[in-house]
Amino acid sequence: MSDAARQSADSRGGALTLDGVTSGYGAVSIVKGVSLKVAPGEIVALLGKNGMGKTTLLKTILGMVGLRGGAIAVDGVSVAGLSPAKLVALGVGYAPQEQPLFQDLSIRDNLRLAVSSDRLLPAALERVFGHFPFLADRLAQRAGTLSGGEQKMLILARALMLKPRLLLIDEISEGLQPSVVDRIAAALSAERAASGATMLIVEQNLDFALRVADRWAVLKLGEIDDEGATSPDARERILRHLSV
Repeated sequence: MSDAARQSADSRGGALTLDGVTSGYGAVSIVKGVSLKVAPGEIVALLGKNGMGKTTLLKTILGMVGLRGGAIAVDGVSVAGLSPAKLVALGVGYAPQEQPLFQDLSIRDNLRLAVSSDRLLPAALERVFGHFPFLADRLAQRAGTLSGGEQKMLILARALMLKPRLLLIDEISEGLQPSVVDRIAAALSAERAASGATMLIVEQNLDFALRVADRWAVLKLGEIDDEGATSPDARERILRHLSV
């Protein structure tokens, strides 16, 4: 992270702290005592195979899955039990794995849903046009007619509309061709450089994760199996965890 980005991040906050987080569905605990810190302006990639609890952990942070134990804080303030709407109001953005677009609505109307007032819309649109210029020329197009990669970019654009200080992203690169992955990686790096946004990114695309993240953690059967800084030897170390 550059010095300018670090200063921007420190001023905006967005630090995420998970301390012994446990959650699940019914009688089954999926996330089991996860502790993880993401510093202001830092990008951390959460890696792991399918079914390890990565998405459940994000949904627990967002209040979509109930917290059974532990603590969740943003900038040192507990957010456990807050609704997703209240978290959005606090500056937490979310780009989910499933496609939550309104397929019959236009690109503009899908983006409009991210802001609380039409007064905020022009400036928010200009921000995301900087990351994804194709949106500016296609605002009237129905979201359902976009390609899979374009829909993923629209999902991310909507999450970025209100300049979140903490952004949670779930498998944004899944199934995308390399050129689209490159555009998304560039957008995330540019957003962090411009606004100092903090990000926790759930990923299975190791190359993408190591390209954008400062640190990584591997989740296995609901627990942090290993973590470290992005470095030349990180790939081999991570693959040892993912191959067993």
